[in-house]
Amino acid sequence: MPAIPSPPAAEQIAAPKKDVPAFSPKDVGVIFVLGGPGAGKGTQCANLVREYGFKHLSAGDLLRAEQERPGSQFGNMIKEYIREGKIVPMEVTVQLLENAMGEAIRTEGKKRFLIDGFPRKMDQALKFEETVCPSQFTLFFDCPESVMQERLLNRGKTSGRADDNAESITKRFRTFIETSMPVVDFFEKQGKVVKIPAIKTPEEVFQDVETAMKTRGFQPQK
Repeated sequence: MPAIPSPPAAEQIAAPKKDVPAFSPKDVGVIFVLGGPGAGKGTQCANLVREYGFKHLSAGDLLRAEQERPGSQFGNMIKEYIREGKIVPMEVTVQLLENAMGEAIRTEGKKRFLIDGFPRKMDQALKFEETVCPSQFTLFFDCPESVMQERLLNRGKTSGRADDNAESITKRFRTFIETSMPVVDFFEKQGKVVKIPAIKTPEEVFQDVETAMKTRGFQPQK
């Protein structure tokens, strides 16, 4: 695999238009991880990292880190979008993910990525696959809204996250249904969605995840 150049500085967030994706799917594997807020994506990603050796990239974590980075020209804008439960402009999120992938390849030798909480809109999905790397498939954690709300309110007691409150949670649910479910439907029509019922215990959900991974040709690390 050719050497991956160092990611551009965060200030240069708007990348130039590319004729080909930054990474070839022959060399780099990408699995999107989607589900409503509180569906348990982070927990299951941690299990997959431990058992399968993926690099876990959370779009939300990258955005939260960027908003706190000293000197970031996007910090205040990201804070406002997150507080209102809105989706941050596509170019920012896609570039942060590309930067993080390039850094993981260069410094850790990682070639398989779980991208958690992304893509949240159709334009993000299309832009990422066009400019960064086509995905292999999407893991979709399907969970009722009432269960997700209870989980998030409980998490909010200790998380310190500004969006773990009833008002922001309601906005996030609406945003997910209106903008993210069309992404799931789009990939499902291509045969690129693995749907996991996420109402069970985390251990039971991961058993279903492992079964799904096996059907897609993935084996746990020895």
